[in-house]
Amino acid sequence: MFKARSGDSVKLIDLLNEAEERAHALVTERSPEMPEPQRRKIAHAVGIGAIKYGDLSRDRLGDYTFSWTTMLATEGNAGPYLQYAYARIQSIFRRAVERGIEIHRPFVAPVKLESPFELALAKHMLRFGEIVEVVARELKPHHLCTYLYDLATRFSGFFENCPVLQSEDPLRSSRLTLCEATARTIACGLDLLGIEHPEQM
Repeated sequence: MFKARSGDSVKLIDLLNEAEERAHALVTERSPEMPEPQRRKIAHAVGIGAIKYGDLSRDRLGDYTFSWTTMLATEGNAGPYLQYAYARIQSIFRRAVERGIEIHRPFVAPVKLESPFELALAKHMLRFGEIVEVVARELKPHHLCTYLYDLATRFSGFFENCPVLQSEDPLRSSRLTLCEATARTIACGLDLLGIEHPEQM
């Protein structure tokens, strides 16, 4: 039973509403120029997603301490961190179009894994099917949450160390393909968890 500090039980609708309001404040702080209806839509996805992920990312046999700060963090093992990783990849594609780089999706360019960061990212993506089988067999979605968090972390390492849009073809196309594959994997994993993945945050 989830209780407030006062000892009273907290209604789920109140918890979800507060999650959305807190997420709205975060989205407004990060993107104040964004139209209000769009901020509200993103806040809904982030707030509800944070609650779901906070619950599903823990082994159901254990307890955890509820924390808004942890649950709504855009860093660390939290739902918004995964949503932000997906949105960051979409922003790469938008910037590519703005620079006049032709984008043909889905990408079919050959992928060259020359950097250890590229290799780590690609190898981790290959484990997705195996992880889904484990979750289905053991009925423990926290395995998928851990996998997605590790994937987002590996993408962050790749993004920081392997220039994408600044590279020349064929390297740029290879890295764009890796970006799209990562986005598709994150989106599929979040879909399985019932969590939305906004294009912008």
